Amino acid sequence: MPLLEVRRLETHFRRNGRTFKAVDGLDLTVEHGETVALVGESGCGKSVTAFSILGLIPDPPGRIVGGEIFFDGRDLLKLHARAIRSLRGNQIGIIFQEPMTSLNPVLTIGNQISEAIREHQPLSRQQARWLTLDLLDQVGLPQAHHLLREYPHQLSGGMRQRIMIAMALSCSPKLLIADEPTTALDVTTQAQILELLRSLQKKMGMAILFITHDLGVVAQIARRVIVMYAGKKVEEGPAEELFERPIHPYTRGLLASLPDPTHDSVTSGRPNRLYEIPGMVPPLDQLPVGCAYAPRCEIAVDGCWTAPIPLVEFGHRCAACLRCGP
Repeated sequence: MPLLEVRRLETHFRRNGRTFKAVDGLDLTVEHGETVALVGESGCGKSVTAFSILGLIPDPPGRIVGGEIFFDGRDLLKLHARAIRSLRGNQIGIIFQEPMTSLNPVLTIGNQISEAIREHQPLSRQQARWLTLDLLDQVGLPQAHHLLREYPHQLSGGMRQRIMIAMALSCSPKLLIADEPTTALDVTTQAQILELLRSLQKKMGMAILFITHDLGVVAQIARRVIVMYAGKKVEEGPAEELFERPIHPYTRGLLASLPDPTHDSVTSGRPNRLYEIPGMVPPLDQLPVGCAYAPRCEIAVDGCWTAPIPLVEFGHRCAACLRCGP
């Protein structure tokens, strides 16, 4: 049994009488100890998927209207709010996109981590403080005793992100959801954070659902990749195979837009022009009947517009495209 299994998840938002299908029939699984990357452009439904799993969809305007979410054999959508809160931060940890907006600016780092620990574990203040110091040491932050008295604005972006990781791991979760954890960081700090996550995962044996739009990051950390577009899964497969032989035109476009590290524009005299996917993601309340990517696709045919495109399996991979095969 997978640690996390999402079946036909549908999360919609309503505004001014219009329905926006942020997540539309998504299936995904995460095995024990596995790292799965959820990839796509901004607005494709990645973060909404994470918030749906955690029970953090604001109602109104959002609502989970269909599907099932199983974690460790329990259907999260059938649990009471109190039971969900006991899982969130305890068995399921999360690292949010921007730590400066996730950390409380008027509480010290020590108070914020200790509060998260004592919420889920029967520890005294002193015991929570010792565990906090140990967590800060595990995530590679020096002078932990001094950091306990610091406020978020006094720390660098990389240090704040490590604080968020420490908080997410404070109760040794079985699953860590990392929502764009390296987006606002420079390349060197980004590499350090990825290495930290890999080492902590190996040490703790936890699974990771890594949400990002950066395929360069995916190549470094993920074992399996799920590509989303306009709320739907359009391709899934092992990371190495997906990078070498992408099936869906959207995946091909994403990979083509990455810089070519073998091209030297100085010595060749030719600029290294990046591929650009034409057009824009359609509004989520005006999706076509068929493939949502069809308006931007260079190989679309009439059938792509007229009926929903099912996911077709190719061995241990799958893709939703009429024109493509492995």
